[in-house]
Amino acid sequence: MAFDEILADRVRSSLAYHLVACVEKRMMGGLCFMVSGKMCLGVVDQRLMVRLDPEIYADSLNKTGCTPMDFTGKPMRGFVFVRPEGHRSKKQLESWIELALEFNPRAKASQRRRTAGKSSSRRSRTGRTSGRNKGSAT
Repeated sequence: MAFDEILADRVRSSLAYHLVACVEKRMMGGLCFMVSGKMCLGVVDQRLMVRLDPEIYADSLNKTGCTPMDFTGKPMRGFVFVRPEGHRSKKQLESWIELALEFNPRAKASQRRRTAGKSSSRRSRTGRTSGRNKGSAT
């Protein structure tokens, strides 16, 4: 199991309680909850991933079970993991979810990356491929 299904259900229930529409995506070895097209919360193994205001990032690290999110080996400011001892109770989980939802309207959406294998040619507004055609003589 790549992520804790019970924790994911608890997050789903909380988001539904807050009347928040979200899209679930499997990524980073877990499940991510996208709110307004932005990564907001996630579940990786038994950890809760929370995107919060970078201004409160340092203070949040002092809370029970909170650690920096460092998938790349470099901590990502504004993203934290919360181990089970920090989200075990309903009150604990709700406090993290509220922090994420509070910041979400101000969070910037990440830029979409091109997927591998896609053609690098771009189409103009007319639908024509920019640049020279392979068969054209110049």
